[in-house]
Amino acid sequence: MDRSFTAVVGPAARRGLARLMPVAQLLRAGGARVRVEYTGGVGQAREVARRCAADGEIVLAAGGDGTLRCLGAALAGTGGVLGVVPAGRGNDLARQLGLPNRPEDVADLLLHGVPRHVDVLDAGGETVLGSVYAGVDAAANERANRARFTPAGLVYPLAGARALVGWRPTVYRLTVDGRELSTRAYSVVVANSGYYGGGLHVAPGAAVDDGLLDVVVLGEVSKSLFPLILREMRSGTHVRRPQITVLRATKVTVSTDRPVPAYADGDPLTTLGTLPIHVLPAALTLLAPP
Repeated sequence: MDRSFTAVVGPAARRGLARLMPVAQLLRAGGARVRVEYTGGVGQAREVARRCAADGEIVLAAGGDGTLRCLGAALAGTGGVLGVVPAGRGNDLARQLGLPNRPEDVADLLLHGVPRHVDVLDAGGETVLGSVYAGVDAAANERANRARFTPAGLVYPLAGARALVGWRPTVYRLTVDGRELSTRAYSVVVANSGYYGGGLHVAPGAAVDDGLLDVVVLGEVSKSLFPLILREMRSGTHVRRPQITVLRATKVTVSTDRPVPAYADGDPLTTLGTLPIHVLPAALTLLAPP
């Protein structure tokens, strides 16, 4: 049966459109119907995505992790199917899912791929696809989002270095499936997907379909070690360090002793505070390799 796609495109989607156009041509050549819906903001984009999914169309997200989160949140729990054209600076969820980059491969997956069910997170009532992180990495993400003329490969490393200079450890109080603990740390990451920050494998044991959260605590450590730890995060070997704690759970509450920024999938989420997070197993359907 021929597939029908609707790409939901926001007002700042020039990069996404550039990646979408060759894929759309290949989809049409393969017999699919493709149309584009332009929207004016997150609320309208989610409304359009739900309507299209209800009409039996596959919703296309052409963008990075923020775009995937926007449209994935609209479809979670509805049975609607999400297709992805990776087009962001980080593409961390696409990396975790093993999504291709070449237009020919993207189109082939969209035309012939089998829908796959993956987990999402509920973070204080907000749907998150990849991870929630609170601490110096969120401060670095704030800086990265403001970068306009830095080469893509340098955005996150430079932002991280600058955020670290003035950062001090925070006291985190965690409730992990009912178990309580308190620790001084630079960051806490609650992960569904293993990647964040443009390819850092922060939670190498995480899987998007295991019904579990991976909680990674980056404990108090000398700032001089951070460059080495960041290099180790590329391969995930940082979790061998005694200053890194990894826990698994279905429900987590994160509290801090001072206001700390919390980000989710590359975008601001809240300022901690206290944030309850739990997993919603198999809540989202998307086209991805098995």
